[in-house]
Amino acid sequence: MTIAVTGATGHLGALIVKHLLEAVPATQVVAIVRSPDRAAGLAERGVDVRQSDYDDRESLEKALAGVDRLVLVSSSEIGKRDVQHANVIEAAKTAGVGWIAYTSVLRVDKPGIILPIAPDHIVTEGLLAKSGIPHVLLRNGWYTENFLDTARQAAAIGILPTAASAGLVASAPRDDYAHAAAAVAASNSVETAIYELSGDTGWSQAEFAATITDITGAPVAVRPLTTDELAERLKAAGLPEIAIQFAVGIDVAIAAGELDVDPSHDLSRLIGQPTTPLADVLKSELGGPLGEATGRTGGHAIAS
Repeated sequence: MTIAVTGATGHLGALIVKHLLEAVPATQVVAIVRSPDRAAGLAERGVDVRQSDYDDRESLEKALAGVDRLVLVSSSEIGKRDVQHANVIEAAKTAGVGWIAYTSVLRVDKPGIILPIAPDHIVTEGLLAKSGIPHVLLRNGWYTENFLDTARQAAAIGILPTAASAGLVASAPRDDYAHAAAAVAASNSVETAIYELSGDTGWSQAEFAATITDITGAPVAVRPLTTDELAERLKAAGLPEIAIQFAVGIDVAIAAGELDVDPSHDLSRLIGQPTTPLADVLKSELGGPLGEATGRTGGHAIAS
């Protein structure tokens, strides 16, 4: 059984490969990457490193030749992902790939979903449904790492500006999501299934601020904002309009409960242990010098 991972040197893809190598021999793993030089360490371990690009259908077909199972890690290029993912899925069909796992986003089929990254994932899930290829949807919640810049900035200025209201975020680190993806890919199952993946517990902005304070020693207070006030603040910080709309959209989605705990607890079940708490990630990343804040607010890095 040969398992391929796209974006295998990216933030999520590299972690999926790491966990796959704990579950199956390296000779069964194919790392699909844009720059093979970045995957030299994987090649030295016996992983089959193949060059390809989401925009290059011909190279994708070559890279997927002989692959039994594919983990399609969503592209990071919002606005282009529908075309890029279509290229991968069509190439997989041509190459005879027998099963695909796709990293989508939490509860993306919820009617009226607000989350800004939802549209591309909705399109891709539809393409998979039409493909006829057995597939699993790994609907990832928000990555805790997306909030690290926010935490640094909050510690530096002493306030946590947010329009997320009382909404909860059930985040988990990328490594937990990667562990789940590898566990599903390394199984022998060819079922078509949907996993709603979130952290075991949700945290509020007040709890986020308190955790930053506990870890860094810098008092942080929540400053509730309206969406218009948040947009003005981000504009004053120099963010472009597209980034402002994205950031505001994330807070609106949080306020609407779209990133809260999923009752299935699929993530902890798949990895066989509780998900990693917010405090543990912040301690690991912020336990030393905070460094310079980037000016991003509210966990607005791209999640998946």
